[in-house]
Amino acid sequence: MSAPAASARYAARALAALSVDPIGLKGMVVQARVGPARTAFEAVLPRLPGPLRRIPPSVSDTQLFGGLNLAATLAENRPVRDPGLQQSAATIIVPMAERITPGLAARLSRILDDDSGHIMILLDEGADEDEAPPGALLDRLAFHVDLNDVPARGARFLLPAPADIADARGRLPQVAYHDDAAGKMTAIAARFGIDSLRAPLLALRTARALAALDHCDHVEEEHLREAAEMVFPSRARAFPAPDDPQTTDDPGTDGRTDDDESADPTTIPDEILVDAVAARLPHDLLEQNLRRERSRNRSGGNGAGARKIGNRRGRPLPSRPGKPDGRNRIDPVATLRVAAPWQRLRRRNDTAGRSVIIDPSDIRIRRFEERSDRLLIFAVDASGSSAAARLAEAKGAVELLLARAYAKRDQVALIAFRGQEANLLLPPTRSLVQGKRRLAALPGGGGTPLAAGLQAAASLMQVSRRQGMHPMLALLTDARANIGLDGTPGRAAAWSEARTLAGQIHALGLASVVVDISVRPGHQAEQLATDLGGDYLALPRADARRISRAVDTALDG
Repeated sequence: MSAPAASARYAARALAALSVDPIGLKGMVVQARVGPARTAFEAVLPRLPGPLRRIPPSVSDTQLFGGLNLAATLAENRPVRDPGLQQSAATIIVPMAERITPGLAARLSRILDDDSGHIMILLDEGADEDEAPPGALLDRLAFHVDLNDVPARGARFLLPAPADIADARGRLPQVAYHDDAAGKMTAIAARFGIDSLRAPLLALRTARALAALDHCDHVEEEHLREAAEMVFPSRARAFPAPDDPQTTDDPGTDGRTDDDESADPTTIPDEILVDAVAARLPHDLLEQNLRRERSRNRSGGNGAGARKIGNRRGRPLPSRPGKPDGRNRIDPVATLRVAAPWQRLRRRNDTAGRSVIIDPSDIRIRRFEERSDRLLIFAVDASGSSAAARLAEAKGAVELLLARAYAKRDQVALIAFRGQEANLLLPPTRSLVQGKRRLAALPGGGGTPLAAGLQAAASLMQVSRRQGMHPMLALLTDARANIGLDGTPGRAAAWSEARTLAGQIHALGLASVVVDISVRPGHQAEQLATDLGGDYLALPRADARRISRAVDTALDG
């Protein structure tokens, strides 16, 4: 069976098992972008038990757990609560699951842990290798299916008839398994580096559901093998090491033991189960694990209480009409200000004798303007005979911007490129003392690896953006590149690479400014500014204060 056909079959088999045991298996992760395969998969989801509930990654606590309906409460003059998604079992579909925040993951995990019969289908649309749903949810859901390679003609998900599902659900409580099945599943999970006890438990629940679907009252070895193939591969963290066969030195036994003679011939050896799971592992398993760890480290973990990036400060804005939903805060002063002119008119028809009558249309919600930290990245050309003068100007400009960083919440970084490479001499910081210490020993001289400087700046800009900052580039250079990315000299190749990297930075949509610090400004620096999509400043004899002021004005504009 081809890999796409196997993925479609496993997806259908997983949906059938979920229909039989929703409390035990919880749900599945479906890695699929919008297309025929995903459309066909979503078409069979109504066959799952319970109503379908589609929620966005921005769902509020009130929608999940219920809460006070303030508008209805004010209108009826009594507490009125809205029911939440948690209160009734449903099939919860979460599109764009890779955007689920750690806080929402904790709330959804709480719903799954209630054992109230909810099924959760996470639609992972992540295009980047580092984009994935939080691990707290992945660990709780039994199955992980990749439908990205399933063609349109192979996107068929055949489920058993509703009568067969109902019959299997009724048979499930009577399905039993061998006493050694739990130990076998745990040992196999350990062979693949799986340290969560949920994995073998989910595998056993899957095997029981598959046996019930096959009209069996006992879990067979084939069910254990299929369950292991469905549950373990997405959780594997290592390839299994082969076990050394334990043989006897007695030539009369021919390598056989008493256990071999009494073993059940229908029992599948553990090694065959391990090989079946290993066959479904991706060839780049170790690389995927490294990417998972990097992604987890960047996001600060998957637990509740992680900081929200890009939300360091907020300036109050005028309140607006709105409905409280658990995420918004009511502005009581603005609400009373709107309601005050209508009090005399409302009291005429009020029989409850209220002193202040608030209508739902009076409610005003507080608003804030949130801004991320701004990061000014100085990429300084430290090559050539006049490097000392340029570096002195750059040092002064950076120190001036650092001095204002405390008031404007800016951070500053410094990249120097010379010789054959570019170096990050000053990581993003607001510390004036640290900045001066790093700037003091800034070297100069050598060739002009302009492409290496732009590459280092682009890498830092992307990392800082993922950390919630707003990066901006100030490039101080004469744009006379003569060293390529591979360190070989050559003006034509070096200039071509620099323009290509400038275009890539422009595609990121980041602000930039090119400061031409050559004695005689030429067209190359202006062309580079055009490729970057930024401003061009010809300041061949500018001092540190002029450079700092010009860069600040250009980037603010």
